[in-house]
Amino acid sequence: MLKGKKVILGICGGISAYKSALVCRGLKKLGAEVIVVMTKAGTKFITPLTMETLSENEVVTELFPEKKMVGTHHITLADWADLVLIAPATANIIGKIKSGIADDILTTVVISTKSKVLLAPAMNVKMWDNPVVQENISFLKKLGYRFIEPGIGDLACGDFGKGRMAEPEDIVKNVVELLSEKKDLEGKTILVTAGRTEEPLDPIRYISNRSSGKMGYAISEKAKKRGAKVILISGPSNLDIPFGVDFIQIKTAKQMRAEVKKNFKKADCVIMTAAVSDFVPEEIFDKKIKRAETLTLKLKSTPDILEEIGKRKGKKILVGFSLETEDEVKNAKTKLKEKNLDLIVVNNPKTPGAGFELDTNIVTIIDKKGKVQKLPLLTKMDLADKILDKISFLLKRN
Repeated sequence: MLKGKKVILGICGGISAYKSALVCRGLKKLGAEVIVVMTKAGTKFITPLTMETLSENEVVTELFPEKKMVGTHHITLADWADLVLIAPATANIIGKIKSGIADDILTTVVISTKSKVLLAPAMNVKMWDNPVVQENISFLKKLGYRFIEPGIGDLACGDFGKGRMAEPEDIVKNVVELLSEKKDLEGKTILVTAGRTEEPLDPIRYISNRSSGKMGYAISEKAKKRGAKVILISGPSNLDIPFGVDFIQIKTAKQMRAEVKKNFKKADCVIMTAAVSDFVPEEIFDKKIKRAETLTLKLKSTPDILEEIGKRKGKKILVGFSLETEDEVKNAKTKLKEKNLDLIVVNNPKTPGAGFELDTNIVTIIDKKGKVQKLPLLTKMDLADKILDKISFLLKRN
């Protein structure tokens, strides 16, 4: 799986460094060539000799080693690697990378590399929850740095919480996925809608729904990684904007419709994951509605954006999502036909693991020929790849 791939494994000062030995072994087993680069603090937790034995390469610990003239060694290493993996990545190293500090061999390699950088954070839960740390991580994600979320459990100090470095097998799996990313969507433009809309009722209140945007953001991130130009039109969401996408922020169904119509011509494929309001208030009050024993609101329907673009999609691939609480497949097939879709993805929020605001989903995908594929419980990231696999196939046939 990793034959011919070159990985720099950076090790920082944390108790999780003992897991780095297993990460190194896992990478080597899959055929990768590994060079270990350690910070001074990292050598306090696991010896360079151990890592040298496992990697079968000399371990690098100094920017200016006394007995060697290697003034540009960091550049050589940075150019050599297909991937720089830092596991464990401490709060310190994350902060230094974010600030552009290069005061040791590892940070100097990171700042010099054009290759992908993957970090597996490991720290105490109080450090992980520190807003400065979270801001640093968010900043780096926007620049394209990849992160493997730490786990929740017992920590070295006796605390319990988030901060445990991901398990070695999960880190190796992430490396494989990162170095095996498809580029089957290069040259294609994919328009994705995501999140909810908020329809104002008065200056304080609005009508909305529980959509978090996670599915649409996952598809956008994966499509970008697979080489597509991605336009993401999103309603309100607390999620980080995927790196490299063209991002358009909207609030209302009217704004969503306008932006979809504006960008529709640019797209080879449109994926409508957004939960757009079906109704809006007939009247928007300019003052706060006062408390009353009863209140009657009159609502009117919003235009059906999916149906509108289905009528003029031409050779574009159009993918819809359907949320059904009964007769999922029957209702989804009807929607697919009525709106002239190429694919529809349907799920039931009552199914455990498939509800709102979760990182997982259980869906059924139906194509234009009526073929039904029921998928098991998947993360939304994994599901995004399944959907994009089908879209890639359809785009190649067009």
